[in-house]
Amino acid sequence: MRIGELSARTGASRRSLRYYEEQGLLVSSRSPSGQRHYEEEHVRRVRLVRAFLAAGVPSATIAEMVPCMSEPTEDRARRALDLMGRERVRLSEAIDALATARNALDHLIEDNRAYLERSAPGGP
Repeated sequence: MRIGELSARTGASRRSLRYYEEQGLLVSSRSPSGQRHYEEEHVRRVRLVRAFLAAGVPSATIAEMVPCMSEPTEDRARRALDLMGRERVRLSEAIDALATARNALDHLIEDNRAYLERSAPGGP
């Protein structure tokens, strides 16, 4: 498939796809005229890259993890596993912090609702 179709199927802009290639997150083949061509596996890869980026994983970190997704070696697998473990801990801590903030917000929402109910005309 060409870059436009990959863009449409993944929601990533063409510019983003070119950036992913520059960063080593994605590798395309080229036609004799220089057009990029992608395989079905690239759809999954782009979705995964986008999920990592959305979670705040830097592109350099993703690039270190990418070789284990397609071309593993024992050394790469060990390094990537260590890196993935650290990223998992970081993401878990971020999730916990977000859950704590959401719970605090839920309490504030309830407090404000209760206040409004008490202060409404004809309230308790």
